Amino acid sequence: MVAEGIALAVAALAALAEFIHARRIRRVAFLAFGPTGRPSAWTRLAAPLHVSALTAATWGLVTLLLLPPQVFRSQEERPPGEQHLVVLLDVSPSMLLKDAGPTGKQSRRQRAGDLLRSFFRRVDIDQYKVTLIAVYNGAMPVVVDTRDPDVVDNILDDLPMHFAFEPGKTKLLEGLKLAAETARTWKPRSTIVLLLSDGDTVPSTGMPRMPASVRATLVVGVGDTRKGAYIDGTLSRQDQSTLRQIAIRLGGEYHNGNEKHIPSDLVLQVAQGGGKSEQRPWKRREYALLAVALGSAILAGLPLVLAWAGATPFRRIGPVRSEKSAPSQRPARKAKLPVAVEANVV
Repeated sequence: MVAEGIALAVAALAALAEFIHARRIRRVAFLAFGPTGRPSAWTRLAAPLHVSALTAATWGLVTLLLLPPQVFRSQEERPPGEQHLVVLLDVSPSMLLKDAGPTGKQSRRQRAGDLLRSFFRRVDIDQYKVTLIAVYNGAMPVVVDTRDPDVVDNILDDLPMHFAFEPGKTKLLEGLKLAAETARTWKPRSTIVLLLSDGDTVPSTGMPRMPASVRATLVVGVGDTRKGAYIDGTLSRQDQSTLRQIAIRLGGEYHNGNEKHIPSDLVLQVAQGGGKSEQRPWKRREYALLAVALGSAILAGLPLVLAWAGATPFRRIGPVRSEKSAPSQRPARKAKLPVAVEANVV
């Protein structure tokens, strides 16, 4: 009811504003609409459309703000705790560079944490056992089969895990191999593998084959893909081609998460193991999305249509000249010089 109340308040204010605007237009009607002083007949719908669009967009946005995140479940119903989520987190020093997020001021590690928390809220994380594997110059498990997402959340808060490794190059394949070994004994199609990294040089051979327990793999990239940032005199940026190649070779999906969260369609696809989603009835969320889309489209397009076809077409009337009043086309007479000037000329 909160969304409906705010929407009604916006509708009342918008209607009052339209009334005041209409009174002001009457004073300058002839300047705005020409000799008739009237706009096109269809513009009578402009005010109701404007009010309706504002109301719909407000209701939709407030509704989406207040609704809890939509949670996606696997099509295969399993008892709690029989599903697994393996998170491969790149903890190399390059993940501490600040060029990530919508504003470009987040570190890549912080952006990865935001993406992972958003993913947790939408896959019914209580149904999963979470395993976190840190990857740098090698791989090591940090948490294995925990049912408490807060444990993983605490690890994501800038814990300097790269100090646990010897300095060197990032080896994502080592993390993927450890994930495959960890999930090998689990039940078929019970595991999701999620990799968060800014990229790595991956050899053409040696990609591990995921066991039957892995039903979906998702590779998420963080970091600026164009400008990047320098570390130890080397330009570092998200290597999209490499991360996409890893996803293809694993039979999974890639998403550039530097500016946008993982789309709900992709979360649903991963949660259901790549299967197509079933047709679901429309609920409050879907109607809110429709209201936002229609309201925003009307608010954006109505001023353009009014400017293009809002006034009644008319011809500009100007002064008409007759042939008698037209200037003479005869050549101008030559001015006669004074006598003294003529004598000097001679």
